[in-house]
Amino acid sequence: MLQEIPDKLYYRIGEVETLTGVPAYVLRYWESEFKLLRPKKNLAGQRLYRKRDVELVARIKTLRYEERLTLEGAKKRLAAEARRKSAPPEPDAREGRYGAALRRLRTQLLALRSLLARDRAPGAP
Repeated sequence: MLQEIPDKLYYRIGEVETLTGVPAYVLRYWESEFKLLRPKKNLAGQRLYRKRDVELVARIKTLRYEERLTLEGAKKRLAAEARRKSAPPEPDAREGRYGAALRRLRTQLLALRSLLARDRAPGAP
């Protein structure tokens, strides 16, 4: 079970192990398997996880151990979730109404413009 993640800039691998219950050797292995999990390393080579990395570890743990997905299945699920998050949001009903009103207004303005152009044409009555 994931503990509440304290509000810090970086977490060391031992802290992530404690927070998520995932052993350090598994965390290091997951880094090689999941492209999204790339903690920074300091000058001494120690891994420094950010909060989003810790949340990702918890998500991977859920996919692997609770939903029983293989590594490939977990990778595909994470990729699909990332695509959904980056997709443009669906327009809400209000935007749809505004769009329809703008289309009607454009049609009316184009009709008015053609009437005005016809009245200005040489030889117009």
